[in-house]
Amino acid sequence: MKPRLSLKGRGLQILAQREHSRSELRRKLMTHARKPAGEGEAPVDEDTAAEQVEGVLEWLQANRYLSEERFVESRIHVRAARYGNLRIKQELAQHGVALSAEAAQQLKGSEATRAREVWARKFGQPPQDAAERARQMRFLAARGFSGEAIRRALQGGVDDESA
Repeated sequence: MKPRLSLKGRGLQILAQREHSRSELRRKLMTHARKPAGEGEAPVDEDTAAEQVEGVLEWLQANRYLSEERFVESRIHVRAARYGNLRIKQELAQHGVALSAEAAQQLKGSEATRAREVWARKFGQPPQDAAERARQMRFLAARGFSGEAIRRALQGGVDDESA
């Protein structure tokens, strides 16, 4: 039987797969911290598990294995091609992280272009009637794009960026 990884080892293993927010990693490590160390042992109580996990999280952050900035960058990189600013901000808020002003500005500047690309992949041609237009607008809105970005995407171009 393979020996069980320590919490620190488990945290490093999780972070090696992809970046995680502190709250997400805490949740994952808590499930492992509560498990008994060996067969026949009682589960670890909640306070002790939380204390152990916080210690591991502090160590990971101090040694730069866990970084909120890297998490935000990676999440933006993964989501920006498919989703709008509202969806990205909402997803980051769920993880207890916020966009920096610089990142928010970059996303805002590219939102209309990204909306147009998403629209082109999904539909590729302008709506033929009001019902089709509404359907295309709802699709983009569900992806988290702003009203302005949706309007520009359906108009067929990005006004400011071509001027």
